[in-house]
Amino acid sequence: MAEKIIQTAGRDNLGTFAPDFAEFNDDILFGRVWNDQTIDLKTKSTIVISVFMGRGLTDSSLKYHLMTAKKNGITKKEIAAIITQAAFYAGWPMGWAVFNMAKEVWTDDEPALTEKDKFQKEIMFPIGEPNDAYAKYFVGQSYLAPVCGQPFPIYNVTFEPGCRNNWHIHHADKGGGQMLICVGGRGYYQEWGKEAVEMTPGTVIEIPEGAKHWHGAAPDSWFSHLAFDIPGENASNEWLEPVSDEEYGKLR
Repeated sequence: MAEKIIQTAGRDNLGTFAPDFAEFNDDILFGRVWNDQTIDLKTKSTIVISVFMGRGLTDSSLKYHLMTAKKNGITKKEIAAIITQAAFYAGWPMGWAVFNMAKEVWTDDEPALTEKDKFQKEIMFPIGEPNDAYAKYFVGQSYLAPVCGQPFPIYNVTFEPGCRNNWHIHHADKGGGQMLICVGGRGYYQEWGKEAVEMTPGTVIEIPEGAKHWHGAAPDSWFSHLAFDIPGENASNEWLEPVSDEEYGKLR
């Protein structure tokens, strides 16, 4: 899920001169239409750039949308393909004009996005830092980002493809357990003696106190879930053996 778009250009430039237009620009066009998630931001940027080319608009507003397209994850290779496609309909000179603008936005010396960077663009919550404190309880690389501390701590836990935590148990004399909410990618949750459950965005898992279990990414996908412990008396975690490659391989 992308970060919410907030626009103030309308009020900044026309707030007193044309307040209604400023409101439509900031609150309707950007506040509502651009934040609607029916289509993703990359697709929206592609549409806007194509329309601008078709109407012959190559002013600073197109430069802004080219910069926005890059922010929305359109790569240099992709923008070249978009402009080439649109040039057949908008006109060859228009293609040249837009390519000259795009070259100023997508420069050759910029590093390519890593798989981690690409996944971060897909989810609302931060990936955070390497989960070094718990690394000995994981197979593969995981990351941890605190989301909030009150009324109880919630963390976003991110797993690289193939990463999973060891079998473990949440103990408590009363109450206890844990909740998981998938917010990105694809992964698995499994309790001892039961079939693994696939987790995709929106999947909610309630882990009972005392249940031996593990969770982690699918072999071919990054995976993020929110995790928060259910309050309990004398709560503790017991970390156990790793999930073997043989056990994990059966999930393919």
